[in-house]
Amino acid sequence: MPPENGIPITLHSDLQGNLDFFKKETNSSPDIIIREWNFGSCQAALIFVAGLVDNQFINQFIMSPLVPFSDATEDRLMDIFKQHRLPIGGIQETDDLNTLLTGLLSGDTVFLCDGYDRGLLIASKGWEERGVEESTSQTVIRGPKDGFTESLTTNIALVRRRIVNPNLWSEHYRIGQVTKTRVAIIYINGIASNKVVDEVRERLKRIEIDGILESGYIEEMIQDNKFTVFPTVFNSERPDVISAGLLEGRVAIIVDGTPFVLMVPALFTHFFQAAEDYYQRFDISTFIRWLRYFAFIIALLGPSLYIAITTFHHDMLPPQLLISLSAQREGIPFPAFIEALMMELTFELLREAGIRLPRAVGQSISIVGALVIGQAAVQAGIVSAAMVIVVSITAIASFTMPAYNMAISIRMLRFGMMGIAACFGLFGVVAGLIFIIQHLCHLRSFGIPYLSPFAPVNVSMKRDTLLRAPWWIMRKKVSMANLKENAGGNHVDRDTPTSKREGE
Repeated sequence: MPPENGIPITLHSDLQGNLDFFKKETNSSPDIIIREWNFGSCQAALIFVAGLVDNQFINQFIMSPLVPFSDATEDRLMDIFKQHRLPIGGIQETDDLNTLLTGLLSGDTVFLCDGYDRGLLIASKGWEERGVEESTSQTVIRGPKDGFTESLTTNIALVRRRIVNPNLWSEHYRIGQVTKTRVAIIYINGIASNKVVDEVRERLKRIEIDGILESGYIEEMIQDNKFTVFPTVFNSERPDVISAGLLEGRVAIIVDGTPFVLMVPALFTHFFQAAEDYYQRFDISTFIRWLRYFAFIIALLGPSLYIAITTFHHDMLPPQLLISLSAQREGIPFPAFIEALMMELTFELLREAGIRLPRAVGQSISIVGALVIGQAAVQAGIVSAAMVIVVSITAIASFTMPAYNMAISIRMLRFGMMGIAACFGLFGVVAGLIFIIQHLCHLRSFGIPYLSPFAPVNVSMKRDTLLRAPWWIMRKKVSMANLKENAGGNHVDRDTPTSKREGE
């Protein structure tokens, strides 16, 4: 393989020597196609990878022009072919064998001539890819139905289709010493904070890893705090969501091979905002957003409050409700904490099984399994009916989160809150909430406080947090640069590896 330190290998003027390099580096793989031609005293070769190129494009626009032409002399063959015979826009001329090899394995075609110490890299990508389809992880009733695909070029085009502005800039990188995955960052110049953009560049350049197969690799390596359950990098497979984030001054990170696009900075309130909030009337959107925050509280504290009240604080319940709960718990061999733990683990298992099973039976298994197991557990006297109700409502509340990674964080914290409630009652629940809030105040996403605009306070940003203000008020979105300035340019975690920018 080429040197991993990035030292360029210069192209030889001997065609056979160059072809031997490609054969050696690829171990003469059968899918590496090498076609050689003789034009009198001139020799040329075409190299491409079967399956990564458009065969019709190769035959019509590259191979067909490769016919003997009278004005082809040995010192003019490359120039004539490039300037007059190739009806193609994407052509790069280089003398670096590493660049040619990387382009070859990315779906481009390499053209070499004997006696020339430079080669042509011709854009000819044409592998099979999934078309633009509706997003499966972030569905909406009203709004655009297109979603990102696994193609980097297509994903950038979906964003440019919505933001027709020359200030929408993109920068491309190659990350992964083995995979050399294409990664692009896009932002709106003049709206995005220069400090945030520079920070994104710096963190991407510092990534050192063998391969990048999904954007989750990038997310874990560029996040500020590596030891937190809360997500500090937003991801979405909806072009309208990413476009809206760019208008707010955020930076999108697109990874080739995955439909999930990253976006930074990501604040706590961003994970409670759905795309549909901005397509419905502001009063409807505000009401639904309040429901999400209420569901967040239930999903986090529902079982722990039930455990604390039924175990330590009976006097807080009305007498009739206390008698009813006591009658239900009569004969239950386990304390409330063990009941809740068993039921929560059972629901988590059913939820995971429903995801992994085939789609045709997964949803049926999860619903039927929950009903059968819950009813059987109550009749067997293992858990009380009230506990089944509490756990069920908690599970339903966790499904209201627009962001799946935030829902997972709540599910993880719920078990900790249950344990604290079983030991210390409501005092433990309050202490746990204080610890969570302190942790959230400590978190940052690319230098911006995670709880902005509440801590520190930013009045202009509050119109799109708990409330969704009318569009005649939010005609222009507030840039993240304002939050960056309010944060005082705080230092962010730089304990992340690096990579190299493509073309550097």
